[in-house]
Amino acid sequence: MKKSILLLALLIGVSILALFMPAVPGPIVTEGIVAGDVAWMLAATALVLLMTPGLAYFYGGMIDTKNIISTMLQSFIAMGVISVLWLVVGFSLAFGDTIGGFIGDPSTFFMFQNVLDGKPWSLAPTIPLVLFAFFQLKFAIITPALITGTFAERIRFKSYILFLVLFSLLIYAPLAHWTWHPEGFLFQWGVLDFAGGTVVHMSAGFAALAASMFLRDKSEKKHAIAPANIPFVLLGTGLLWFGWFGFNAGSALSAGTLAASAFATTNTAAAAAGLAWVLFDAARGKKPSAVGFCIGSVVGLVAITPAAGFVTVPSSLFIGTFAAIISNVVISWKSKTSLEDTLDVFPCHGVGGLVGMIMTALLANVAVNAANTTGNGLFFGDMTLFLVHMKALLIVVAFTFGGAYVILLITNLILPLKVTEEEKKIGQDFSQHGENLYPA
Repeated sequence: MKKSILLLALLIGVSILALFMPAVPGPIVTEGIVAGDVAWMLAATALVLLMTPGLAYFYGGMIDTKNIISTMLQSFIAMGVISVLWLVVGFSLAFGDTIGGFIGDPSTFFMFQNVLDGKPWSLAPTIPLVLFAFFQLKFAIITPALITGTFAERIRFKSYILFLVLFSLLIYAPLAHWTWHPEGFLFQWGVLDFAGGTVVHMSAGFAALAASMFLRDKSEKKHAIAPANIPFVLLGTGLLWFGWFGFNAGSALSAGTLAASAFATTNTAAAAAGLAWVLFDAARGKKPSAVGFCIGSVVGLVAITPAAGFVTVPSSLFIGTFAAIISNVVISWKSKTSLEDTLDVFPCHGVGGLVGMIMTALLANVAVNAANTTGNGLFFGDMTLFLVHMKALLIVVAFTFGGAYVILLITNLILPLKVTEEEKKIGQDFSQHGENLYPA
């Protein structure tokens, strides 16, 4: 009760502080703004936000009936928490004036000052800065929400909120700065991450691996979870696939040929991966399943994310197929270990993002994107990009896995992470929220 009152007081304090922030000090910048680009990016921003409810349905459908509400709420609550955090300091940490290429100055856009009337972002000169900021917000929302599939059924809600805040500030914001800020050190190296292979999927996937190791109980017998509502999984997949067009094609930051190319590679990789997953299962004697196609499609979307604006459409067919098979094999391996990754976030997002970044280093083609100054991928005879990516991936894996593990330790010291056995038996819907899917 006291902690809830403290948090409410903090939110009220932030709201009051916002009233005393300076109003727009000057005229809003309109020079160079292109109406068509603004219209497309408004739509793309909305599409990316739609992915978070899609993720909620995707995860909620695969969990036990007594944990559906809590699992879905973990995605929805991220829309509230991260939106406020991004306004206060998150955007500054990710895209503010660089401090050594590692993090943004928190005062640059504190409480969104200098955003409404600020000059457009240097890499998005045809749309208002505020639109770029909100487009990036949607990425910041879904990234920690992806991790919830790992500790579904096993983590307290209050502890999750604290983890959400710490992960966003200490893992996501620095990684976004390294990769997408023109003065970030990975950007300076020439790392190509079109829409979030490292920033979104590897960070979530390797944080999920850390959580699965931190929360595992070797004495507890692992049990398979029967999906509670497969139509929810299908609906979630449809929303994710639809929203991903904004995720990837929107990352062109304008309405042009590059956006159209990313749109095409996104759909192709998802389709190929879904089919590859089903066929690979069939080759191993399994029946083709709706859940299998859905998971495969999402893996294809994950893998094409970093490469979407750098590879040709035929290359995306290969990326989706290869990523689905690799992730399928990793899931089979994981099931034989003591890792407690409830909904296979690490095999799908960690491994899928890793494969996507490697494929970008192999298949990137300068002809697709003139902004690619690092050069062609290894398959086109250039070694530079491949070596840069291998070095960057080692850093990202170490940072996201190690950082997430430390955050879990800190969170657990402040608010115990695990639910009790009694709470687990009752289910988190009722024990954490006092709600049931089917109320008596």
